[in-house]
Amino acid sequence: LKMSLSGKMVRQVEIKSDGDVFHQIWRHRPHHISNMSPGNVQSCDLHEGEWGTVGSVIYWNYTHDGKKKVAKDIIEAIDEENKSVTYKVIEGDLMELYKTFIATVHVDTKGDKNLLNEGVEDPTTLLDFCVTLTKDIEAHHLK
Repeated sequence: LKMSLSGKMVRQVEIKSDGDVFHQIWRHRPHHISNMSPGNVQSCDLHEGEWGTVGSVIYWNYTHDGKKKVAKDIIEAIDEENKSVTYKVIEGDLMELYKTFIATVHVDTKGDKNLLNEGVEDPTTLLDFCVTLTKDIEAHHLK
């Protein structure tokens, strides 16, 4: 008997910084995140393409649940109007757990508050990881 689990989880974080700044970081400068959250992301390198373009391949070294991990992502979609970037993991530790793993970072700047919506497949600890990254990027920009 083989079971299949499919789903989507979303966590929303209110940010004081300009939402455009977050979108620009996740689109054009994800390699700067290691400076803003060195305990979580050790490096982010461009393997193919150009920063901020669909089809680009990015390699991450990160720490999750106290363990060093790697992920190779392709930028699957960029929506400038809605300020979202979608990354699809194509190699790395997450592929041992999931057939498909897609993360979308979306900044909602409508209304009085900026909200960062991070959509990630299970488990919740990865959402916690994304929230921590968001808070570290926020703290860096509020200095």
